[in-house]
Amino acid sequence: MTKKYTTVAYLGPPSSYTHQAALTRFNPDEHLLKPQPSIADVFKAVQLAAVDYGVVPFENSTHGSVIPTLELLADREHQLSGIYVCDEAYLDIHHCLLGHRIPISSAPQPSGTVSAAISHANDHSTLPALATSLDFRHIRHVYSHPQAIGQCEAFLSRYLRKSAQRHEVSSTSKAAEIVAQDEEGTSAAISSEVAAKTQGLDILARSIEDRDDNTTRFLVLRNRNGQSQGHATRCVVAENEVRYWKTLVSFTVDQRSSGTLVDVLKVFERWHLRFTSMNSRPSWKAPWHYVQFVELGGRMEQDPEKLVQRARLDLTKVTQDWRSRAAVLEITTQNPCTEIPAFNIYSPIDSSAGINA
Repeated sequence: MTKKYTTVAYLGPPSSYTHQAALTRFNPDEHLLKPQPSIADVFKAVQLAAVDYGVVPFENSTHGSVIPTLELLADREHQLSGIYVCDEAYLDIHHCLLGHRIPISSAPQPSGTVSAAISHANDHSTLPALATSLDFRHIRHVYSHPQAIGQCEAFLSRYLRKSAQRHEVSSTSKAAEIVAQDEEGTSAAISSEVAAKTQGLDILARSIEDRDDNTTRFLVLRNRNGQSQGHATRCVVAENEVRYWKTLVSFTVDQRSSGTLVDVLKVFERWHLRFTSMNSRPSWKAPWHYVQFVELGGRMEQDPEKLVQRARLDLTKVTQDWRSRAAVLEITTQNPCTEIPAFNIYSPIDSSAGINA
């Protein structure tokens, strides 16, 4: 009998950072990972139950929220009502400039040449130190995801500001794929070392991100009406890790009344709930009217003191269009994930849920 693998959609092509994040949550020996051309395609696959799970980028520590993901979570036309966030992953992001290496010129080096380390007053803001001089004058086009471009602004402005045009694409691995097909060798991609190996590209510069603590958070999606209720195996939690639940909700408020957002914050204070983040997107109901996304500590299903339940009841009195988006078991540690572990899978929903076979 042929084994039926649990399927996972992710923003591709293969070797994207989302692919790497997915591997920290899903063992590839037991899960079939399916690359998708866009974040919207990942959401669609999960909504239609074409896959069991989806993995998408959500926010970056340097460049902020991933707007396409927030836009899809806003779901203004209620086309993605089945989407539910059940897990998350954090990945240290260290960008490389990928392309085709050319011989080092013996001519005097212009502004498009890297020859020495650059240091900044901020301990976390560093441009790469390269052992040898690299001439970037042949680069006319730089491709990457808009988030990656934003995370490397200092490097791009210093070394490629005059010579190269920037092009935004769906993912960093897509950028590497495009550059690999450039026969003239005048293109470069901001992508990962993994993508360089996959596409057979040279690494022209390493660690070109503006901050060395650059980290991206990814969400794991499932269909709330489907059979998949969580991963089959919990990961081993180290001694320096802390586990706690948090919930993502969305709502709107009547902005004609003063103090409505203040009333929301008072609810969290009243019931002693951690308020971890807040984002907003236009609601499309009226100009300057917004869908608010809030993450709070706790979960209704595991709420012995009824704090989350009471807070939700109070919030429904001061908000509109309330929707629960996620219940995630967050694992925090002193050191974010810097490598892709082979087996790092846990169930934030139901530890007894088995893998489809």
